[in-house]
Amino acid sequence: MKAPPSRPGRLLRYSVGFLVAAVLLAVNVPTVMSFAINAIHDYTINTASYKQREGHWSILPVPSKYRINAVHAALLYTGKVLIVAGSGNDRGDFEAGKFKSILWNPANNKFKLIHTPSDMFCGGHAFLPDGKLLIAGGTSRYELLENQVTRAGGVMTVTNESPDGTAIRLPAGAEFVSPTGIAFRSTEAATIPSARKVRQANGVTEVTASTTELWVEALNKGRSSVIKQVTKYAIQGIKGSESQTLFGIATSLTMEKQNFWASNKSYLFNPATEAYEHVSNLTLARWYPSLVDLKDGRVLAVSGLNQFGQIIEGENEIYTPATRTWTKAPQLKRTFPTYPALFLMPSGNLFYTAGNAGFGDPKVGRTPGIWDLSNNSFKVVPGLRDPNETETSSSLLLPPAQAQKYMIIGGGGVGQSQQTTARTAIADLKKPRPHFEPGPNLGQPTRYPSAVIAPNNEVIITGGSRLYRGEHDSDILECHAYNPQTNKLSNLAESTVGRDYHSEALLLPDGRIVTLGGNPLYGNAEDTAPGTFEQRIEIYSPPYLYHGARPVLTGGPSRVTRGASALFTTPHPESITAAELIRPSAVTHVTNSEQRSIALNIRREAGAIRVTIPGGAGLVPTGYDMLFVTNKQATPSVARWVHVG
Repeated sequence: MKAPPSRPGRLLRYSVGFLVAAVLLAVNVPTVMSFAINAIHDYTINTASYKQREGHWSILPVPSKYRINAVHAALLYTGKVLIVAGSGNDRGDFEAGKFKSILWNPANNKFKLIHTPSDMFCGGHAFLPDGKLLIAGGTSRYELLENQVTRAGGVMTVTNESPDGTAIRLPAGAEFVSPTGIAFRSTEAATIPSARKVRQANGVTEVTASTTELWVEALNKGRSSVIKQVTKYAIQGIKGSESQTLFGIATSLTMEKQNFWASNKSYLFNPATEAYEHVSNLTLARWYPSLVDLKDGRVLAVSGLNQFGQIIEGENEIYTPATRTWTKAPQLKRTFPTYPALFLMPSGNLFYTAGNAGFGDPKVGRTPGIWDLSNNSFKVVPGLRDPNETETSSSLLLPPAQAQKYMIIGGGGVGQSQQTTARTAIADLKKPRPHFEPGPNLGQPTRYPSAVIAPNNEVIITGGSRLYRGEHDSDILECHAYNPQTNKLSNLAESTVGRDYHSEALLLPDGRIVTLGGNPLYGNAEDTAPGTFEQRIEIYSPPYLYHGARPVLTGGPSRVTRGASALFTTPHPESITAAELIRPSAVTHVTNSEQRSIALNIRREAGAIRVTIPGGAGLVPTGYDMLFVTNKQATPSVARWVHVG
């Protein structure tokens, strides 16, 4: 065959074009390569095989008017998600009284603004037996950093030693004067009760002085008013014998940093009316408290900072749904760091993993163990690796709840520590001598990891940062599945949005997982730009949603009873291999005491399955749960809501 005739003009044009392309490629290699890599990545993560193996992430389109700083999130029995910002760690919104909540309906992606009556930012929450969400505490004043404090101030304890009078009313601005003449004024009015007389069995009457705490600030600006030692103060206007029995005492009045002040407000969010309902105030204002359900349907509030930003030392209280009131629980005196990870056990006791999310003495209340509420005793559970790195960790009751295995994930040292751990550990409380045993390490040391129980009885672990509040641009996009049966981690698709401080994740009724929030301290790797609160919402669809047709529950009761069975219709009962009740989440600061998955015994019948609910309110708390069934491919159904009682 003869060669085709040469075309020098065309070859010249091709050569020139190739040369130009080569030059352009050489100049723009980073850009071209980046584009190519991103294109390949985008193609890969959207293939069916990739989704079946690792799942898929997508950004939820949220209209601008509904974008808020998500600090708290809770899944309601209506299937909607309540997202609460309060003031959202925004001092400007706090001072303007702009407190925000929204409702998101995952079924149709509709949003609704909810009137928010007070600053619930950094409060606590728990579901009640009727499905309402109890929210207690929050913020009454923002922190002041040391460079923002212009006057010496602190807590003044007003003491009344006289039992022979009526209560004394001190107005806001009451003056307290030290022996050296340094004067301070109270910032609020207060009523000081008289002392109490108590007649003892031996006939002797003892007098117990009353004490009331006030916040005071120096009349004069500057450090000349700083008093660092315990000092007794006279109260201006109090004369005669009263001046000897009514006085103030302060440990120190300084110009140091002042923490957030707590609110004592308490509300219910009613899923039926989609509105907040005010209930009785807490007996103590609380910021960063944990609320945990008790076996009898009441709720225990534990820890927090008080109305003056001080750690609450062992003073806990109980909410009673029947009376909608809080009462002190002096019989349950135990101190924990803020947002302690506490879980209800079948016995009615509480297990503390040592996980927490903030403030507190580095040496007090940081040991894991079982808190016996019948006698206020505490049994230490030993063996936790990296025991000084439990702050900003995640904790959960592993599925199934009947196994009574608890896991702590990641965490770091106290405060703005550079210590971070990749440790996971599991405590099996069914063992005669419970202790922590090693779980698999995370891919890298992680603070603020989110852990969500999935319907296939795996735990999805996602998000977090290597350093405190994402310093040095250290957010982690890794996602893992933990299998409690094999005690192993497997890698899943990486998220696209970083999550650190003030972040949440929870399971939706359709089996997807939503992640929200993220409040980095800085906005760049050099830590020179201020951080921006992450308002994007990302949804993860795990691999089990890409494994074929899902089982379907077509009918059944809306209420089930502990210890009894219930029949649910389904077109293919022969394909169903498991059923579980999963309690909906109420989460903040990656602390979630609500979620738990309870395995159900199943029996296949004609066109239906019969499930048996375990007994015991400590294992299966009264309230609304999601009923999932899974098939032989470990693919879950869409959940069916049932009330358990």
